[in-house]
Amino acid sequence: MPEPEKDEALQLLLARADDRRPVLEDGLPADSTRDAPRPAPLPRRAEGMTLERPDASPNDLASQRWGVIAPQGTKGDALLRAIEPLLQHREHEQGAPVLRYRVPPGMDANAAVRWKESVHRAEDVPEEERPRYLLLLGDLPDVSIELQHVLAHGAFVGRLHVGLPDGEPDLAGYTSYAEKVVAAEKWGAPPEAPDMLLYTARDGTTATTSGHQLLVEPCRQVMETRWKQKRPALKVQEVPYDYADADALLEAAAGARSAVMLTVAHGLGRPSKGWTSPEEQRAMQGALTLGGGPPLTGALLRDTPFLPGGMWFSVACFGAATPPDSAFHAWLAQLAAAGGFAGRPDSVLHSLPRAGERPFVAALPQALLANPRGPLGIIGHSDLAWTLGFLDTEDMTRSRASRVLSVLQVLSNGSRAGVALDSLMSAYRGVNDALLAGYRARQDAQVYGIPDPVDPKRLGYQWMQRNDLRGYVLLGDPAARLSGQQL
Repeated sequence: MPEPEKDEALQLLLARADDRRPVLEDGLPADSTRDAPRPAPLPRRAEGMTLERPDASPNDLASQRWGVIAPQGTKGDALLRAIEPLLQHREHEQGAPVLRYRVPPGMDANAAVRWKESVHRAEDVPEEERPRYLLLLGDLPDVSIELQHVLAHGAFVGRLHVGLPDGEPDLAGYTSYAEKVVAAEKWGAPPEAPDMLLYTARDGTTATTSGHQLLVEPCRQVMETRWKQKRPALKVQEVPYDYADADALLEAAAGARSAVMLTVAHGLGRPSKGWTSPEEQRAMQGALTLGGGPPLTGALLRDTPFLPGGMWFSVACFGAATPPDSAFHAWLAQLAAAGGFAGRPDSVLHSLPRAGERPFVAALPQALLANPRGPLGIIGHSDLAWTLGFLDTEDMTRSRASRVLSVLQVLSNGSRAGVALDSLMSAYRGVNDALLAGYRARQDAQVYGIPDPVDPKRLGYQWMQRNDLRGYVLLGDPAARLSGQQL
């Protein structure tokens, strides 16, 4: 099979942890998506949007309500006690008790849908008392990532987990985050024109080059032109890149005032010879490699000022979490079995979660959320992050940066983090609907004996884009918003 043109290849933001080189130097051919497996359907159109109080402002907590979901058992009890300052603050803000839900571990997608319908949307709970803001407490084995994905359609959802090296909860870290959010909101309204930071790890790889040209640069242009017309005080800073170290990024993030930041970089995956221990994997997977210097890790940023009172949108593989199973696993395994791609699918499979491995929230966002001088919310990827999320399926050389830009704009306007993530999930739902319509058209053609009207290449792009967008999750309280003053 001939090598793909780079502007037509599927680019992945994943690097090996040992040599920090991209797992896919030149990407995968666009044609490799032609036989991608159809996503498993969820019952009751669970990925369609369901509005609570659609006539009320989404930012009005008294109307939309805030609740918390914790694991069953003594661990969940401890997590709820650890965030008691935040629970009291939200009860005061909404003028009503906070609903506390408890869930079993390991819920799959179908169990999550059943829980959503029978518990969260139970008929005996008045609509005005049903919380649309939901904060999940615990790591992925405790409250499943599938529950988070399912609830993200019909609710504003975020997750808080801070762990010790062995994976057990760091209760002091939970309390630190709760106190940080409460302190930030006591400063009052967010700034009228927050700082906007843009950073690309321009390491010469095709994936980050594409990310800079087709995401970061279009965002900068819109901010500098359209946004500044309405808010002249807006400061847009493109952080300079240095291959040798991250000093410029660390300095900019430390000095920003209640800023919104967008970054594009490779996330670290499994080294060539595998992780030496589960503790090493939890500490390093999803950390950001920025070039020749040391990677950006949780250990580095636990006590370092970094985006205080701000919000961060991070585009990188496993930047938010490593799931129990990748949405791309079956497709990559199918490619590897078929051969013809120079072994590249095998190299990606090497970095994917393996059967029996424990899923986990990445250490970097954990550390920053627990850091009193860190951000209030982080949107990152919980799987393989491709560049498809901000490209056009009709022409992969054409940017659709507006999907991410809408998130940044909602955050910069002072809206809550969960509302911002939902603007991205709206794009996901549009792609998902188009994908399912293509499968239906193909099935109808088989039934009626007419030619297949669906372009398999375009359908494959939509499948990739659907899974790429679905992987973004919010870490932190979905009701958090930019701080009125730098912490």
